[in-house]
Amino acid sequence: MRPGLVANKLLRKRLGSNRDEESLLEIQSSIQHFIPNEVSNDQKDTHKYKIFVSTWNVGGVAPPDDLNLEDCLDTCNNPCDIYVLGFQETVPLNAGNVLVPEKSRISMKWNSLIRSALNKNVPPSTKNQDLKVGEKQKVYPVKDGDSETSIPQDFKCVISKQMVGIFMSVWVRGDLQRYIQHPSVSCIGCGIMGFLGNKGSVSIRFCLHETSFCFVCTHLASGGKEGDEMHRNSDAADILSRTRFPRCPSLHLPRKILDHDRVIWLGDLNYRISMPEDTTRWLVEKQDWDIILENDQLKVELSEGRVFEGWNEGIIEFAPTYKYYRNSDKYYGCDKGKKGEKRRPPAWCDRILWHGKGLKQKRYTRGESRLSDHRPVRAVFTAEVEIIKNLNAFKNFLVSDRFNSVETHLDIFPSNDCLCNGRLSLHI
Repeated sequence: MRPGLVANKLLRKRLGSNRDEESLLEIQSSIQHFIPNEVSNDQKDTHKYKIFVSTWNVGGVAPPDDLNLEDCLDTCNNPCDIYVLGFQETVPLNAGNVLVPEKSRISMKWNSLIRSALNKNVPPSTKNQDLKVGEKQKVYPVKDGDSETSIPQDFKCVISKQMVGIFMSVWVRGDLQRYIQHPSVSCIGCGIMGFLGNKGSVSIRFCLHETSFCFVCTHLASGGKEGDEMHRNSDAADILSRTRFPRCPSLHLPRKILDHDRVIWLGDLNYRISMPEDTTRWLVEKQDWDIILENDQLKVELSEGRVFEGWNEGIIEFAPTYKYYRNSDKYYGCDKGKKGEKRRPPAWCDRILWHGKGLKQKRYTRGESRLSDHRPVRAVFTAEVEIIKNLNAFKNFLVSDRFNSVETHLDIFPSNDCLCNGRLSLHI
């Protein structure tokens, strides 16, 4: 956003006197000397933050009131700065639900459970603390290991979105919330008739300081027959080509998924194992993951360049996450005596991928909740984030004696969070 437009919007909204209006043009012309349109690299620092990402197909089962997400989130042993949780099949994928994109009751219940798990160990004294005007906000970057923050922080939901059964929710530390800018959502349906939301994606983007992030939660085409992987490839390509975030003429914000600085793709990708079922089950019992993964459809499609070109996935060292009997550790179809039971060989349907520089995966594991026929999958990343070193000249300009009457109507910038991607962007 051009500085003159920011000043105009900010002052006209907050001020009303003729005297202040007369100062506006002078401010608009003078402000250009303090805020450049672009910020050079030598004016930026790089901090690291820890991001927790999880994906879980909950099989159309509503979460019980006593569902404990603490183990899934691993908040005690591995606290992070940002939590991104993606779900699939939060509602049964029947005809009635497919025609209703969003059921707020379900998403509110999941958010309530997430909030309880993230904030269980937060001391009351740290909750809902708002900074006074002019008070400097602390920044807690992380090392390559654990977070430097020793006191648990209150977590807040900055954005969440449901499309039929796909639901994604983003949570950040309360003290980090003000640095999250320009959050927005884009939903793509790839299901029935090629556009309904029983399959597809919910994508969320935002800027953290000067770095843009995009998270894509997906549920791709199902099916265990030979050739079904091509439908999944097509869904992924469709999501990449059709996803567009809202245009903002005054800001150069990325609109496509791959235009963002840091991109993470999560979800039930539905890729199966291209091996005879009996062989797959035997190798799973032996826990010989390497041989099975050589026949994993996603690994094969990636290596052949037919999907997710340039994307990365961590080393899989955990058992296949699909398909289990509910409330059991047994894979579906292992009881051959059951009549009318469809055979579903084990597979790693639930995956997390990433694209772009500045992301380093630290963990890639699965949870053990028995709520659904899938096990949740989780990853922890260290993300590099660019931060403007200082804007002291601009701050001093606003609080100078010359414009003292203007300053009394402005929220003094608590930190260097008023630029995103080298563009001025103030909180109004």
